[in-house]
Amino acid sequence: MKKPPKHVPIPSKQDVLDFIRSSPGRVGKRELARAFGLRGSDKIDLKAILRELERDGSVERGHKKRLGRPGSLPDTAVVEIVGTDSDGELLARPLAWEQDGRPPRIFMAPFRQGEPALGIGDRALCKLKRLRDDTYEGRAIRVVGEAKARVMGVFEPNPDGSGRLRPTSRKEKAEYVVPRGETLEAKTGELVLADIMPGRLYGLRQASVKERLGMMGAARSVSLIAIHANDIPFEFPEDALKQAAAEGPAPMESRTDLRAVPLVTIDGEDARDFDDAVWAEPDPDPANPGGWHCVVAIADVSWYVRPGDALDREAFKRGNSVYFPDRVVPMLPEELSNGWCSLKPDEDRPAMAVHFWLDKLGNKLRHRFVRAMIRSAARLTYAQVQAARDGRPDERTAPLTDPVIGPLYGAWNALFLARKERGVLELDIPERKVVLDEAGKIASIEERERFDSHRLVEDFMICANVCAAETLEQVRQPCMYRVHDLPSQEKLEGLREFLSSMDLSLARGQVLRPEHFNRILAAVADTPNAHLVNEVILRSQAQAVYQPGNIGHFGLGLARYAHFTSPIRRYADLLVHRALVSGLRLGDGGLPADAVASFDDWGQHISVTERRAANAEREAIDRYVTAFLADRVGATFKAKVSGVTRFGLFVTLEGTGADGLVPISSLPEDFYVHDETHHALVGKRSRRTFQLGQRLDVDLREANTLTGSMVFNLAGEAERGSRPVRRGAGPFMRPRHKGR
Repeated sequence: MKKPPKHVPIPSKQDVLDFIRSSPGRVGKRELARAFGLRGSDKIDLKAILRELERDGSVERGHKKRLGRPGSLPDTAVVEIVGTDSDGELLARPLAWEQDGRPPRIFMAPFRQGEPALGIGDRALCKLKRLRDDTYEGRAIRVVGEAKARVMGVFEPNPDGSGRLRPTSRKEKAEYVVPRGETLEAKTGELVLADIMPGRLYGLRQASVKERLGMMGAARSVSLIAIHANDIPFEFPEDALKQAAAEGPAPMESRTDLRAVPLVTIDGEDARDFDDAVWAEPDPDPANPGGWHCVVAIADVSWYVRPGDALDREAFKRGNSVYFPDRVVPMLPEELSNGWCSLKPDEDRPAMAVHFWLDKLGNKLRHRFVRAMIRSAARLTYAQVQAARDGRPDERTAPLTDPVIGPLYGAWNALFLARKERGVLELDIPERKVVLDEAGKIASIEERERFDSHRLVEDFMICANVCAAETLEQVRQPCMYRVHDLPSQEKLEGLREFLSSMDLSLARGQVLRPEHFNRILAAVADTPNAHLVNEVILRSQAQAVYQPGNIGHFGLGLARYAHFTSPIRRYADLLVHRALVSGLRLGDGGLPADAVASFDDWGQHISVTERRAANAEREAIDRYVTAFLADRVGATFKAKVSGVTRFGLFVTLEGTGADGLVPISSLPEDFYVHDETHHALVGKRSRRTFQLGQRLDVDLREANTLTGSMVFNLAGEAERGSRPVRRGAGPFMRPRHKGR
């Protein structure tokens, strides 16, 4: 007689989660069933457990529905070689990384016979093995695509006619040898672009200089480094330049004439392109007492840049304009961005305009889009408008204060009431501004001022963007939404644990809204913990992206939202303009008939170019700030801890906003454990704690103007270079894998 199957207890939810998290790669239901000895109907219970884990964000599905912890990498993936570590071994990052925060680190395993030889810039399909939560070992299977195989650095000649190249990227630790005949006669200290050559010389990789970019330290070298390091296109092809030069004034034809409406542009003092203009008046409709009629007019870029033409191809490639302290890398040539598409005062310009009507509480009653011709009444700055509002008008704003500026603030007061009512995430994160003198040198580093005039323009633009998204849904056109998802469950749990340590709580068991975060921010406002809590809440948020599928915008508290107001500098906005032209039958320049099939790919592309631009802008600011402080090595500064890692503390200096690292080796003698929940390093023996947001006095030990990085010590503490390294003894140590 056949024995009945032995009963096996169903594993708990925690048992299954622990197994998935401890596995070196992603696992499927088959591996889980085998590991726990489950058969038959028991697998139904396992399936229910997996659904629950996936629903609460504890695990996520990857390729072929295999499961792993959120943020984990698959068993095989395409990676890009981005640099070397201090031992000269290759570091990589996953090419497809859509999670929030930094991707895991990948250390490439030592080269073996039969494997492809890799260099910086190469992309390869790799087999990945997890060494720790955020650390993987990669072994190359094959090279894919074309390698960038290019490096930027500062050239230093040798007496024998060869030279050395010091990379500008802080990810690359090793220098390159430039053989004789490959220097392009570069001079000492010159910034160059070089192709990486196969093979090594004196143990170092070789490079051949292909382009000389000027002396390192020159006024424009900082932004040049950021442009090249992030592969930002900065030279327009000849056909795009010719097309831009041939453009001229748009015809009136069937456009709505808004030239008598005193629309004004409001921008920063250094703005050169003006793509949005605003106007408001009290609503004359007696059925809407206290209400407002507003107009937002946006440069009609879709008239000049048509799908598939030379300008369109280059604009799509760039994705957006990139802004540096000394220059702009525009999405469109200057003939358009600063010319025919710039809403200059007293000049006729084509525009896409939206009328919207508000009640006295700022609720939008209705809206209407038109393709118009406008004539801006004035080019104003934020500071000018605010000064006029505060009773200090100048020669330009005096005649506009009552008829134009006053109604704008009246309408904004209503929009502000609606903003407060719906709940918008109100984070207070200061922004740095680098001020250059006429020679291009740093004059000062300041915190960027914020006026009510900034908020006025922002809220007008937000309302116009909502109108665009709503209209595209009504006319059944594809929409490139700007979406912002809720924070992941894993991040929320970490945030809750952190807040509980400060006797603060974040709501559970209900639909999460921005107002829940705002209550916490209000509770710590004007306290020593305000900056810390703002930073931690910011880090818990998802990243906003572009996509054709709408999930709403959590941070703004909006059900639908699309960028419409900056088509000069964002390709996403140009797509929205084209969709409006098509859907409302406003003439030429609409979407191609087959565009909807490409919207998903387009959204991914412009989301990537947006992150690329943000990285380049941040890197440029870091290099400017480092150059500004380079002659103050040894000085003591007031700082706040802005990041806590296994290898040390990131600090931000008060005043300049400069960032740098305090290495763990320079902290007071102890063994430090990284407490991720509380964003802290804790001394195992002394229990001394260094936590995010903590104020410290630090000494500047090193300012590397080449990479834009700075190293600090705690004031009064010297780095202990002889401190013994305890391999594997703490969470901040990187495990050494075989062959390293």
